[in-house]
Amino acid sequence: MGNPKGFIEIPKKESGYRPVKERIYDFGEVEQTLNEKDRKDQASRCMDCGIPFCHWACPVTSKIPEWQDAIYLGKWEEAYDILSSTNSFPEFTGRVCPAPCEKSCVLAIHEESVTIRENEASVVEQAFDRGYVQARVPEVRTGKKVAVIGSGPAGMSAADVLNQAGHSVTVFEQDDAIGGLLRYGIPDFKLNKNVIDRRLELFVTEGIDFKTNTTVGKDITPEQLLKDYDAVCLAVGAMQPRDLVVEGRDLEGVHFAMDFLKQQNKVNRGEVFSDEERILAKDKKVLVIGGGDTGSDCVGTSIRQKAASVTQIEILPKPPEKRADTNPWPYWPNTLRTSSSHLEGCERRWALATKRLIGKEGRVTGAEVVEVVWEKIDGRFQMKEIPGTEELIEADLVLLSMGFVSPVHEGLLDGLGVEYDERGNVKAVTNTTSVDKVFAAGDVARGASLVVHAIRSGRDAAGKINEYLMQD
Repeated sequence: MGNPKGFIEIPKKESGYRPVKERIYDFGEVEQTLNEKDRKDQASRCMDCGIPFCHWACPVTSKIPEWQDAIYLGKWEEAYDILSSTNSFPEFTGRVCPAPCEKSCVLAIHEESVTIRENEASVVEQAFDRGYVQARVPEVRTGKKVAVIGSGPAGMSAADVLNQAGHSVTVFEQDDAIGGLLRYGIPDFKLNKNVIDRRLELFVTEGIDFKTNTTVGKDITPEQLLKDYDAVCLAVGAMQPRDLVVEGRDLEGVHFAMDFLKQQNKVNRGEVFSDEERILAKDKKVLVIGGGDTGSDCVGTSIRQKAASVTQIEILPKPPEKRADTNPWPYWPNTLRTSSSHLEGCERRWALATKRLIGKEGRVTGAEVVEVVWEKIDGRFQMKEIPGTEELIEADLVLLSMGFVSPVHEGLLDGLGVEYDERGNVKAVTNTTSVDKVFAAGDVARGASLVVHAIRSGRDAAGKINEYLMQD
């Protein structure tokens, strides 16, 4: 630890966001950066704890104290080497990870955690700027072929590790560009897509083969897949959205959040949609149903599309501002989270259930909602409506952001005959499915989760696949 008094002498300083009046007019990344001196100072605040709870909380088991010290000493290449030893894409997690490491930082006990996520992003950018990040082309090939289905963080991390092990890897993606939800699910104002492209160029140089516009299970049959490859890694995500089964669901102007976000990202890439196809918030009263990160992304995107107003509702009660006694450090804090999008202008409401959607001439005009309470009965929370609290929220555009229930079964998964668990995810014990030489990584087996969990799962799956391929 280079500065044992850093956490005492240096106050916490976050980079913050670009001004609201500037950022709502474009889709550029909202987060600012600190200068090099400030970043070294922030890294010096790491206490190098005897028990690094940050490391314990990080799904990819990042060696956080070690690379904080390297930053403080100005050893950017060493910091990057340590970071990338456990994470194929620290530039992604440095931007979009909710940073469970920071919530478990010892300094978080008094809400002064080390700015680990921002420090991580800085390390990667310094490494790229200084030319430390170079393609690593495997010197020896094993002759084994692996198909990775899905190019999100789980699929790409699996492909990276497998390729470095010397196997020939082909990544299949049904969309027109690589990246999965990183490409089309996360808005550009949180993750500039040039960051993905920069990493993809390295992967191509290193020998990974990417095939877009290819739906495995349709364009390539499951039987052909198993015949052509020595192992298959399923990384297709959990893309079956949770629907709102109420009267008026079929009205025009009601859309799944991911359809809305994906289309805007495609527009940012230069794709043109007809007026009939375009999902546009301009001059509309937007209602976002669902209070998670995807709902927040809908808020920020609607504001940039010049919505007349944006309201976000959540069926659960409003979280507390501070940790409850039953939710102690170092566990994840179940507290109120306010995103950069919320700060741009949005009404947020909690404990509201949608009873029905109302329309006129086939188009949505509003949602009838009712206040609810959650009571614990026989050890489980159950929702109850509060009589007399019904009200109408006016809305010209309703975006459903209530999460995902499972991977899509039809096509590839059913065709392979993989077994599912009780939640409808692919049943995978240590990434191994019920079908020989078929493995699973990320949300397809875990359910919808964080980017950092997907990266860890992809790397774990690659390890299991490598063991399988090299056993004979």
